[in-house]
Amino acid sequence: MRNITVAVDEETHRRARVRAAELDTSVSALVREFLRRLVPGERRGRLESQPLESALERRRRLFEEVFADFDARGVGLHMADNLPREALHDRSTIRSEGDSASLSDTDG
Repeated sequence: MRNITVAVDEETHRRARVRAAELDTSVSALVREFLRRLVPGERRGRLESQPLESALERRRRLFEEVFADFDARGVGLHMADNLPREALHDRSTIRSEGDSASLSDTDG
């Protein structure tokens, strides 16, 4: 095992020590795990851990998961579900639907 030296400001060091204590580990172990996740490697024939992803990569992955879930459940945004332009701008219809909905809410 190799030793490395990392310089951080006092506040970062203090906060890292506090977080390490909360996790019942050491700052060295936190840094070691961070570096392992940053650069995954082979260990005993398997991928050791997943690499860290950037914020953009994480957002893309989460969006893909949500849309895959929508597709799997048959939920989504379809043009057929949209109101026609006339109904969209017919405020009297929207108001009357809203009024009837609010009345049914107070009936129970």
